[in-house]
Amino acid sequence: MIILGVILLVIGFLANIAILWTIGIILLVIGAILWILGSLGHAVRGRRHYW
Repeated sequence: MIILGVILLVIGFLANIAILWTIGIILLVIGAILWILGSLGHAVRGRRHYW
């Protein structure tokens, strides 16, 4: 999810498409939150870890 967010950020920036930029930021933030929760040992959606 983090990688997809970064890809959409880059495409949105280079093509100057605001909706891709926004979706990329949202995916990046959600992916970072899930990654942090998973690394702290909290179960994320029934899983003990999240990659």
